[in-house]
Amino acid sequence: MATREDVLDILKTIDAPQGGDIVAAGVVRALGVADSGVRFVLEVPPGQTEAWEPIKAKAEAALAKAGVGTVNIALTADAPPPGLGAKKEKPKPQGPQKVPGVDHIIAIASGKGGVGKSTVSANLACALAAMGRRVGLLDADVYGPSQPRMLGVSGRPASPDGKTILPLRNHGVTMMSMGLMTNEGQAVAWRGPMLMGALQQMLMQVQWGALDVLIIDLPPGTGDVQMTLAQKTEVDGSIVVSTPQDVALLDARKGIDMFRQMNVPLLGMIENMSTHICTNCGHEEHLFGHGGVAAEAAKLGVPLLAEIPLDLQIRLASDGGAPIVVSQPDSPQAQAFMKVAQALVDQGVA
Repeated sequence: MATREDVLDILKTIDAPQGGDIVAAGVVRALGVADSGVRFVLEVPPGQTEAWEPIKAKAEAALAKAGVGTVNIALTADAPPPGLGAKKEKPKPQGPQKVPGVDHIIAIASGKGGVGKSTVSANLACALAAMGRRVGLLDADVYGPSQPRMLGVSGRPASPDGKTILPLRNHGVTMMSMGLMTNEGQAVAWRGPMLMGALQQMLMQVQWGALDVLIIDLPPGTGDVQMTLAQKTEVDGSIVVSTPQDVALLDARKGIDMFRQMNVPLLGMIENMSTHICTNCGHEEHLFGHGGVAAEAAKLGVPLLAEIPLDLQIRLASDGGAPIVVSQPDSPQAQAFMKVAQALVDQGVA
């Protein structure tokens, strides 16, 4: 296994545009070295990403030749130029960009973790695919990627030219996830710039092909990934998932407010784990309360897209790699997700 010092020695052989090497230039950030490979950020001055692309390629080639494992370099230009020098004209800010070939983008978000956002994302993607839509699913939950397991996808994506990434596909859904790039159980210990670079790469350097809709499974909260997505990508709207209890709704409101500040429309809300029906006696019980999400949606003037039950079959299907929309398409649980898919089609965003 290569050490951090070994990697730095290799990078010191790569020249920077202004002279010297890229390590001395101070652009190598968030360097991580593990058994599986090397990852870091090249944080370059604004407006110089094009000049640094060949240097990034040289670094990738040199590290690959040294046999360090998978090489993942994110090129960002968010930092100010290092040092004090003459004032330079600020680059014109770019507004949100469309992802080539993708007609619509829908972000699935939650204020807090554990409310079933990824389960909703996987089933919604499969439901839209079952309706004949060309669907992609981007697992942007970098710290806790779960879509490879839920969609039954394994293996590493190929990169025929070292620049573009070929996504994987199952159940009619084209999928990309950081979970496909790391070993199972391996932590992704990244700071903000590397997260933002990884998100941009998964959006713009993946060969998504022609898609009617791209579903983005966001991490919980209101952090770097959500802000980067809203600022740099044209998003048609967001869906906020919450359980009914007040604690979950408190955080959900924060997520809704963030999207409002970022001018991303709220397409609706989903109440997950809404009710539980005992499989033995048929008794219905609202374990987390009931109606909280419906009341919040009414207050905001947005649709309540569905009330998804807390159901063992939904969990088993997701753990088994075939969401319930695929494994039990005629079940009431699957029909709840199909109802959400139809609502999005009716809104013209899928």
